[in-house]
Amino acid sequence: MDSCHRRQCLQLGLGAAAVALAGGPQAADGALLTRAIPASGERIAAVGMGTWLTFDVAIGEFDALVRRRAVLERFFAGGGQLIDSSPMYGHAEAVLGELLARPRPRLFAATKVWTPLPDYGPVQMQRSLALWQLPRVDLMQVHNLLAWREHLRTLRHWRDEGRTRYIGVTTSHGRAHDEVRTILRGERIDFLQITYSPADRRAEPLLALAADRGVAVIVNRPFDGGALPYRLARRPLPPLAAELGCTSWAELVLKWELAHPAVTCAIPATSDPVHAAQNIAALCGPLPDARQRASLLAAIEG
Repeated sequence: MDSCHRRQCLQLGLGAAAVALAGGPQAADGALLTRAIPASGERIAAVGMGTWLTFDVAIGEFDALVRRRAVLERFFAGGGQLIDSSPMYGHAEAVLGELLARPRPRLFAATKVWTPLPDYGPVQMQRSLALWQLPRVDLMQVHNLLAWREHLRTLRHWRDEGRTRYIGVTTSHGRAHDEVRTILRGERIDFLQITYSPADRRAEPLLALAADRGVAVIVNRPFDGGALPYRLARRPLPPLAAELGCTSWAELVLKWELAHPAVTCAIPATSDPVHAAQNIAALCGPLPDARQRASLLAAIEG
């Protein structure tokens, strides 16, 4: 199968998923969990998807691309919107551009600038647009706070010019929280991306500060880098799962995170279509109340 035909096959598959989503009952009945972006009031689905490692495959690896296409189909069919990537993630941006064909599903595209050289930032960001095959992105972020002062100036220009709708910064693994606090207090940003999960709650003071400052929060590493599902897979689901309409630990963990009022969206990453379906299912059904959330945390930690 030549490369042109492979591309057409991949794009037709995801185009069909987009059509199915447009008329699907979940998309129409308004029951999916969405959160408002404080800067605008725009609402987005509260479960998105990361692409670190999982989408770093070569464009020529057809079987791997078919599997990622299936992940995207499950994601969009379940109501997902926000997909997050970065130039740091190898081939991920190119793979997304290859698979997110027209007609595009309802995509909220988020990527990053990742260079210590401020003058190279615009070049790198323009390359990301080309790889995603988009005229603009919805969210451009400074990856891991690298040269954030200089890059934020560039991001503001891009926002003014319409090449990105929102701007933000990211950190992960509990790093640089003091610097994040400085940014939240002194800079006008739209989004903060940060690590938060039942296994790592160090960001909670920053979540509260972000809420006070009107900054949306994207949760990265919601499964503690995959360690949580691996550990929990050996345990039966607690009775609370039935109350929350959950059939997997992945849903329970994501609902625990989304029950925090400051969290706008969580972005689990996966290369498994089954796991993608489990993740996006957290958009349905009730979130835990304070009592249920404490009980769920105890069950996860136990």
